Amino acid sequence: MAVFKTRYVLRAAAAVLLGAALTACASTSAPIASRNPLPPVWSDPSSPVDPYAPPRIVEGATPLQCVPFARSASGVEIYGDANTWWQQAEGRYPRSSSPAPGSVLVLRGYNDPGRGHVAVVSAIVSARVIRVDQANWLNQGEITLSVPVMDVSPNNDWTEVRVWYIPTNDWGVRIYQAEGFIHAFALQPFA
Repeated sequence: MAVFKTRYVLRAAAAVLLGAALTACASTSAPIASRNPLPPVWSDPSSPVDPYAPPRIVEGATPLQCVPFARSASGVEIYGDANTWWQQAEGRYPRSSSPAPGSVLVLRGYNDPGRGHVAVVSAIVSARVIRVDQANWLNQGEITLSVPVMDVSPNNDWTEVRVWYIPTNDWGVRIYQAEGFIHAFALQPFA
């Protein structure tokens, strides 16, 4: 009987101590800061670069040309050289002078009339600045993400643009001619 009372007293004492410990925990305030906080939302339209997702070259990516990258990233099913995309999109995809996330920016003739480039709009920063994801802009087959592009056309219609140059962390010096934007949904004929 004495062993039973001793166990009962020990269990009761343990329960009291556990209750006291839990009460102490409940009265202690929880920490406010997390060990892995989410980055703040970036909203500075005066800067073309998002400090939380700066323009960058994807390390270790398989080298690609701009066309297969844009086709895969946008869902726009056009094949052939980048300088043919604008004409090929006619009647198949909506085209405009207004950027939208997921649309394809089509540039033409930056070294000669036979050359072109396509890039996928990843974000709208302001009425005159967007960011694009693209391949082979630096001619090494590299994939670059979050690259700012600025509309410098006199009529604010995206017919002339400057592209951020990652190696110098500044705007590139050239002005490129742009055809416009191909939007990533196919036109359907009316039945």
